[in-house]
Amino acid sequence: MSISLKNRSLLTLLDYSAGEIRYLLDYAVHVKAEKQKGEVYQRFIGKTLAMIFEKRSTRTRCAFETAFGEEGGHPVFLSTQDIQLGAKESLEDTARVLGRMFSAVQFRGFKQSTVVTLAEYSGIPVYNGLTDEYHPTQVLADIMTLEENFGNAKGKKLCFVGDGRNNVARSLFVICAKLGVHFTVICPPELKPDPVLLEKCRPFAALSGAEFLISADLAEVKGADAVYTDVWASMGEEAKKEERVRLLKPYQVNQALMDRTGRGDSIFLHCLPAVKGEEVTADVIDGSRSRAWDEAENRKHTIKALMLATLS
Repeated sequence: MSISLKNRSLLTLLDYSAGEIRYLLDYAVHVKAEKQKGEVYQRFIGKTLAMIFEKRSTRTRCAFETAFGEEGGHPVFLSTQDIQLGAKESLEDTARVLGRMFSAVQFRGFKQSTVVTLAEYSGIPVYNGLTDEYHPTQVLADIMTLEENFGNAKGKKLCFVGDGRNNVARSLFVICAKLGVHFTVICPPELKPDPVLLEKCRPFAALSGAEFLISADLAEVKGADAVYTDVWASMGEEAKKEERVRLLKPYQVNQALMDRTGRGDSIFLHCLPAVKGEEVTADVIDGSRSRAWDEAENRKHTIKALMLATLS
């Protein structure tokens, strides 16, 4: 089957087929191999990327900016202090202007509706670098990292421990459903995943063979290929930190929890940044079973693959 993603946006992986996601993952393996061999290409010469940030970033900004720049393109960083993002002009008008001046737009911020509007009115590819609802480029890197350790992700068990409603957990539901990954969420009842999203994912899971489990029981990590966690309070939720600590303290990923997988080869994943001593202990994230740093590097390779597939 021939796959072309030219001029496609990535707002959520709900819009991508399993075959298209597999194409991006395979492409990411290819560009990572190019990087490791020291091969240099200039496939974005003459192209420009607008990088809009409402939220601070380390990995997302560095991944997009270096991936685009080392291919000969020109990335332009734009914070809300730099442009009129729905302030003195409408968001639609900003999108129209960006579409006339840039080859593509990356957006990292709060509302999913913002990235949707940018795509609708700019007429160029728009990439979701994170919103409150979805973080699609992150989970591409997560699955790439899982596959580097265990081969094809289909049939593997990925266990997320923590806030089952957050954007990473939501995006993992989508990609696991599409690719046939068995996905378990272990969380307090107050932070259970969005049932509307689950209903959207069930048809994909039925096709791929993915199995979902939502539980408050930490024993469900048994047999996991990977244990994944995220910060207890996401950006914009700082006022809820005290409540989140109370709810999630029993769900800390520590060595005792990793041992409950019953496997010596299960790995630890984290999208970063991490608050060591809260959602994960230092000995786990800095230990031999942690793949958080490979995962961070793979943000760059998956993002480069995405841009090459949609712009080349």
